[in-house]
Amino acid sequence: MTNLDTTALLRWAYYPAEHRQMTVTSPLDGQPIGDVPICAGDDVTAAVAAARAALPIWQSRSVRERARVADRFRDLVMDNCEPLLDLIHRENGKSRLHAFEEVMDSALCAGYYARTAAIHLGTRVRGGAIPVLTRAVERRVPEGVVGIISPWNYPWTLACSDAIPALLAGNAVVIKPDSATPFCALAVKALLVEAGLPSALFQVVCGPGSELGTPLIEAVDHVMFTGSTETGRSVAERCAKRLIPCSAELGGKNPMIVLADANMDYTVRGAMQSCFSTTGQLCVSIERMYVHESIFDEFVARFAEATSQMVVGVGDGWDVDLGPLISAEHLAKVQAHVDDAVAKGATVVTGGKARPDLGATCFEPTILTGVTEDMDLCRQETFGPVVSVYKVSDDNEAVARANDTEYGLNACVWSASTIHAYNVARRIMAGTVNINEGYAAAWASHDALMGGMGVSGLGRRHGAEGIQRFTQPQNVATQRLLLLAPPPGVPREAYVQFMKLGARVLHRLPIDWCARAWTWWNEL
Repeated sequence: MTNLDTTALLRWAYYPAEHRQMTVTSPLDGQPIGDVPICAGDDVTAAVAAARAALPIWQSRSVRERARVADRFRDLVMDNCEPLLDLIHRENGKSRLHAFEEVMDSALCAGYYARTAAIHLGTRVRGGAIPVLTRAVERRVPEGVVGIISPWNYPWTLACSDAIPALLAGNAVVIKPDSATPFCALAVKALLVEAGLPSALFQVVCGPGSELGTPLIEAVDHVMFTGSTETGRSVAERCAKRLIPCSAELGGKNPMIVLADANMDYTVRGAMQSCFSTTGQLCVSIERMYVHESIFDEFVARFAEATSQMVVGVGDGWDVDLGPLISAEHLAKVQAHVDDAVAKGATVVTGGKARPDLGATCFEPTILTGVTEDMDLCRQETFGPVVSVYKVSDDNEAVARANDTEYGLNACVWSASTIHAYNVARRIMAGTVNINEGYAAAWASHDALMGGMGVSGLGRRHGAEGIQRFTQPQNVATQRLLLLAPPPGVPREAYVQFMKLGARVLHRLPIDWCARAWTWWNEL
């Protein structure tokens, strides 16, 4: 077992020139977890330089050699499951079951890219300009140093799922974790180094984003940001000024559609997970429900009854359903959304208030009806255990209202007929749409792309794009025998006529004929 004690993890932090510290406290009880060094802008620049200096040796390894690091990392994650659950629970406050989702997801993601990185990054022969004579090869070139700005809500898996593909693509990584949850990022580095990653290749800089965000963006070659849409706009603007790539997963106001033929028991259980996992502090969490009018009353009653039985608290046992919110400030925001809605006429079906008797920042899972446009939580992201339920008359109304938002991150559709549900799902403008599941089916399908439409993000995690985004494509073309110009002694007009004829013939050939012809030529 790896030593994941917070004191031991401090060795993996980048230490600043001037030794300042900040105390990280647990949302469970407000008690200190540990002190981490605070970096300044110059320290970030130095950390990026140290990571960049480690690149030549790492890039000299084949993709398959790099993939073996991810393979060993996956095994180490599983071997250290229990201490990782303890760390995530202590630092973030989420229940043990939801912490386990993080651990499993990181292991599955690492395993996926260990198996597929060589395929996604492999050199590909493309069709050349002239059959047999021209060969075009597309290859993937690492970008250099990838800067990751990771959030507090999924501090373990969102560091892993971006860092692993970036590293396997041949890059170095400098990560700035949220100040509330730096120890999870340090644990990622601890296990990666134990798995065989050169230590300098992965740097962890701690400190406030307001101070470190700009110097990080100014020094790296690609930025991956997870957080609010407002901050994401600022990050994208700064990257655009430098003309460097930026990928981002941002906010969402995610809808759930319950069709008239949905299985009631199954859908109620799914709704509880979809809305209240990680205490609703989940980018892909459901905050809006559109339920067919024929089952609306029964569904709301049964959903409310089941929700009221959920266990809220700060304990580390498997019986806890919802942990505390991350901070007193966030608790105040969630409470303000509910209070504003109630003051303007919404009805609290269940929940609706803080529970300081269970934990300083605990909040009851809350269901509201009668939410209208003038209420803050109607369109704003609450990012807490609060969901508003609306009655709809048919599929068209449900889809129209689900799409009536600037966000487009995640959605789900529930029906006894998967064909019916699919026909509805394909009309929803969201990066991921789940059928008879809230978010996990899409997120955990690591071979499929994950990301947002609208103001919910740029680029995609997972799949081929999830690793290729950390590379620059390069076309290396080879010409044999004849230049792409009139040969000596051939009149230019004749050359033009010949090329026009050739273009007509080429148009009728299979798209990969040139590549196959080049292979045949080389085998002669």
